[in-house]
Amino acid sequence: MSTGSLLRPLAGITVVTLEHAIAAPFATRQLADLGARVIKVERPGVGDFARGYDERVKGLASHFVWTNRSKESLTLDLKDAEAQGILKRLIREQADVVVQNLAPGAASRLGLSYDALAAEKPGIIVCDISGYGNDGPYRDRKAYDLLIQGEAGFLSVTGTPDTPSKAGASVADIAAGMYAYSSILAALFHRANTGQGRHIDISMLESLVEWMGYPLYYAHDGAPPPARAGASHATIYPYGPFPAGDGRTVLLGLQNEREWTAFCDVVLRRPELAADERFSSNSRRHAARDDLGRIIAETFSTLTAEQVIARLEEARIANGRVNDMAEVWNHPQLAARNRWREVGSEQGTIPALLPPGFPGDGDARMDPVPALGQHTDAILAALGYTADRIDRLRAAKVI
Repeated sequence: MSTGSLLRPLAGITVVTLEHAIAAPFATRQLADLGARVIKVERPGVGDFARGYDERVKGLASHFVWTNRSKESLTLDLKDAEAQGILKRLIREQADVVVQNLAPGAASRLGLSYDALAAEKPGIIVCDISGYGNDGPYRDRKAYDLLIQGEAGFLSVTGTPDTPSKAGASVADIAAGMYAYSSILAALFHRANTGQGRHIDISMLESLVEWMGYPLYYAHDGAPPPARAGASHATIYPYGPFPAGDGRTVLLGLQNEREWTAFCDVVLRRPELAADERFSSNSRRHAARDDLGRIIAETFSTLTAEQVIARLEEARIANGRVNDMAEVWNHPQLAARNRWREVGSEQGTIPALLPPGFPGDGDARMDPVPALGQHTDAILAALGYTADRIDRLRAAKVI
């Protein structure tokens, strides 16, 4: 079997998705990466509203480029009864999986609930992604990434002591997207074994609360929660950013007492600190972080960032740099592992990261980012629609 076929385990699986923004598109892009055919249903003339977020990638939106390669775009005005009929026929005849993250209740009103679809097609897998899930008092609330970061407690532990801060990436959307992706894979295994489909109900809130396990347990049974500590760790010290003498910042983190001893000996070159009672355990170092921070700052002030990193490497202490986006695009580790590829788009080729887990010397499905409605005619023709009928549907703005 060729390497290429091994990297397309979902070849033959068709996903029909009514999606927008990040959570569902990110989930279905993972499925497309593995070879699934993903048909993205979009509103004529407008499409996924993430298409309009910005114009930073050769005139295309950064969020959309990131989450929508390797898909087919089908435009349907789902307010129109004929368009709804086309969609239901497409699902009935071709879909293995249906994914949606429309406004609460919208999919059910269109007759796309799991119960409605499974009545005709028992093997169908339906994944609903929403802010709060399909039941409960928050069921009908709209939800965006920032709002879920707040509801999940993420903002309470992120930022500085004075200022809560959201994550710079859409972590609630990404969490929900990845749980949708893994749940769909599990449902496909289940169907292969039983022939039965499954309903998957993914909540952004539950997805991000799962990621909050450490601060939740740290604050278990009324205990004080971790404090917001900026880029430093709330409960481990030293762990975070430290300035060097050349104005640059070095990130470092200690995990155990062996590393603390090596840090004192090799990095600070003050081996006597390893036996200092103030710093004899992580909890004590955390309690005395102001004193220890002054000692570290004094030592680092005489060194460049590269000299600090050299000492940390010698001591086998984990470290890193605070890279900007340009430095990430040119990261030597990504280049050495051959992680960059190019994908097509209506505006030309765009660089894209090879999906994690795919070998750098291997093949991966990384097809173009679709233009709005690019595949409408071909999809309808495959359903038996003639060119004249497709033209009439377009003239009526059904597609």
